[in-house]
Amino acid sequence: MGAFTTSIGAGMAFADWPLSNGSLNPDGWLSNLAMFAEHSHRLSAGLMSAITITLAFWLWRTESRRWLRTLAIVAVALIFVQALVGGLRVLLEHRQVEMIETSVGRLFAMLHACLAQIFVCTLAAIAAGCSRSWVEGQCIENNSATRKVRTLGLACCLLLLAQLAIAAVMRHSFAGLAIATFPQSTPAGGWLPEAWNFRVAIHFAHRTMALLISVAVTWFAVALARTPELSRGYKISGAGLVGLLGLQIFLGAWVVWSGRNPYLTTAHVIVGAVALSSTFLLTWFLFRGVVESPSAKTSPAEPSHAHAGEFSHA
Repeated sequence: MGAFTTSIGAGMAFADWPLSNGSLNPDGWLSNLAMFAEHSHRLSAGLMSAITITLAFWLWRTESRRWLRTLAIVAVALIFVQALVGGLRVLLEHRQVEMIETSVGRLFAMLHACLAQIFVCTLAAIAAGCSRSWVEGQCIENNSATRKVRTLGLACCLLLLAQLAIAAVMRHSFAGLAIATFPQSTPAGGWLPEAWNFRVAIHFAHRTMALLISVAVTWFAVALARTPELSRGYKISGAGLVGLLGLQIFLGAWVVWSGRNPYLTTAHVIVGAVALSSTFLLTWFLFRGVVESPSAKTSPAEPSHAHAGEFSHA
């Protein structure tokens, strides 16, 4: 919802916050697309806040693992910070930052987009920790091969998070079409832009980072496939990441070719979030033995016929 709101330029459909035109049910929001996008985004934020608080309360009442309870509190903190940053995006839109030709509100919008990705990964970590595969699974043998694949996974997560931060700056700086051709950067077929400014530079950085991530994710998938200590589920998941990467690159190219169609742009943002959260989830399972100490207490789990350590049952 947030991606679509930004894609159609509806972030300021209402100039007030937390209410919309002073109401929880503003006139016309069901018939006006911009108002519908922004108000739906606000309503979904309220629903997510309630769900996250309920989840944290439940885990603190029923979960014996301290790290998981702490992670639930982190999720609650993130949802409140995210809401506050979203509100400041609206309330400070009128204040301009002349040096970088943007508004204070749009700076908060960039932060809002990044926090959303971190929040999704936090929820993924909680869900993994509560899963039967995590609770009943066996720790991966700690040797040079598994340490290497963990490092690669962590590097991919950091690169993807950096790429999504660059994308947030690009989107909120209206630089999505600063380079209007793809894969080349000029109509004449040049790989480097002919003229440079901030918007061109941030757009080109987004493309350059995509190339770097392509190498890193492919390397990660190959390392997963070649590590005998890992189950088949890890290897299939690695191949899936490469597939997601290919889809994401195709959507990015289509966004440029279509003149930044809002539906394609939204799909590009969603697949980017799925790529990050999937890479993080896979890497999180690789770090299970680090997160869970040998003496860690786990929540009671019903008997399972799943094979211990099979990531594919998560």
